[in-house]
Amino acid sequence: MNAVWVVDDDQSIRWVLEKALTREGFEVRLFPSAHECLAALESGRPAALLSDIRMPGESGIELLHAAKRRHPSLPIIIMTAFSDLDSAVSAFQGGAFEYLPKPFDLQKAVELLRRAVEESATEAYDSMAQETEVDMLGQAPAMQEVFRAIGRLSQSNVTVLVTGESGTGKELVARALHKHSPRAERIFVALNTAAIPKDLLESELFGHERGAFTGAQQMRRGRFEQADGGTLFLDEIGDMPAELQTRLLRVLSDGHFYRVGGHQPIKANVRVIAATHQNLEDRVRQGLFREDLFHRLNVIRLRLPALRERSEDVALLTRHFLVQSARELGGEPKRISDAAMRVMSRFAWPGNVRQLENVCRWLTVMSPTQVIELKDLPPEVREFESPSTQVESVALPSSSATDPGPGGSGLLGQLDGPASGGSERPIEVAHAYSDAAMQPVSRPYPASQGDAPSAVSLVGGAWERLLEREVSQRLAAQSAEVRSSGESELMASLTRAFEASIIRTALRHTRGRRIDAALRLGIGRNTITRKIQDLRLEDDVELDA
Repeated sequence: MNAVWVVDDDQSIRWVLEKALTREGFEVRLFPSAHECLAALESGRPAALLSDIRMPGESGIELLHAAKRRHPSLPIIIMTAFSDLDSAVSAFQGGAFEYLPKPFDLQKAVELLRRAVEESATEAYDSMAQETEVDMLGQAPAMQEVFRAIGRLSQSNVTVLVTGESGTGKELVARALHKHSPRAERIFVALNTAAIPKDLLESELFGHERGAFTGAQQMRRGRFEQADGGTLFLDEIGDMPAELQTRLLRVLSDGHFYRVGGHQPIKANVRVIAATHQNLEDRVRQGLFREDLFHRLNVIRLRLPALRERSEDVALLTRHFLVQSARELGGEPKRISDAAMRVMSRFAWPGNVRQLENVCRWLTVMSPTQVIELKDLPPEVREFESPSTQVESVALPSSSATDPGPGGSGLLGQLDGPASGGSERPIEVAHAYSDAAMQPVSRPYPASQGDAPSAVSLVGGAWERLLEREVSQRLAAQSAEVRSSGESELMASLTRAFEASIIRTALRHTRGRRIDAALRLGIGRNTITRKIQDLRLEDDVELDA
């Protein structure tokens, strides 16, 4: 939900805001009066609302009070002239999110609305968390595949093997499988087999009779008995000792087992869900895991993607964990700036979702302000530079071949420094994608050194690696249906984005002169005109013929 409603009787202001917000990816709905907006609120709700104060009919303050009665958590921004400052105070008292003085800076208005939409999303997750416990969150295609698999398995008792790196949420998947199964009313028992000493694990799993061994002073039921009728989750199954693998195979085969020291078989009606971060096929080849047990467990396999494979979910999870941490600590949820979120999204997260959750707890306690900025992030996150995107900045002599011209920026890099020939000028190669810009490391390269790399080879290697990384991530996130159907639009979408970036940058470079940009790119005038129309670049750059 990123819809923004704008209410103003001035048509020109509505038009300007619509163009700016649409360009930033918002869905925009316009209203010339408070009356029409109130009518629309009867059947819908935006992510944020921006309204003028003085309009014919109901005022913006009246709209504010009425909208807040219907939707108390809706963030509303009031536009006001400087002479209406008293009204702005009244607006805050009425629950306004912020006020925007007229005349306003367009970019400031967009950023303010973006913050309001983020606030609205946080409120929504907070409300959802209060109403029901959130099992798992994720919008990435790879996570949607997991959710679909859980849905398909909801009415089944089949054994499931969950694989994935540590911290990806394997136990959450097991709990979700149990919660949505016919066994939901019975018990869910979890056991980390790697955390139990080898000589105690058998008793932990199957229980023991009194006197079965030294210290066994009374009979004890094991986890299989405790989970009778429900679900038993065996985490880190790859670390199970060989002798216990044999006993587990017997239970999975016929549902019977013996307590340690016991002679009577016990029947267990248990659904087993196993999980591991290891490659069980490798352990089978190494003789560390029974092949027959592997096939018994591997009836249905669910692979959980690492967080770095679903970076688009980092913002969603961060907001959720910040709300969760604030509730645990009894404070207000903190927000996170765009710059800090970009760094969080490109961090590799070796500890996956568990590490992200811990970082959000740390930020809730340690961040000095309500808005988390880049400088507030933990050092290991703030200072991280991925090997695939880290590019050294090299100083090159000034030349027309590398000069970006007016505006000082190109598709993949920018040149800074004095324009005099022979001087050191660091070329800073940044991330090709605006939502993950890297902080370049400047290392002046003496202009006199003859083997200094050329700008072409340096930049070329950087953007190719970045492109390869992007393609790899998108391929990894593709669903099985898309892979098998041949209906992927990956090539088309990447090609479109690539062409748009080249033409947009060339037009900025030539101050919107299409003929000049076409000559620089080596394409025809008709071609660039058609591309501008096809790629809808007319609003991005002020164009001249």
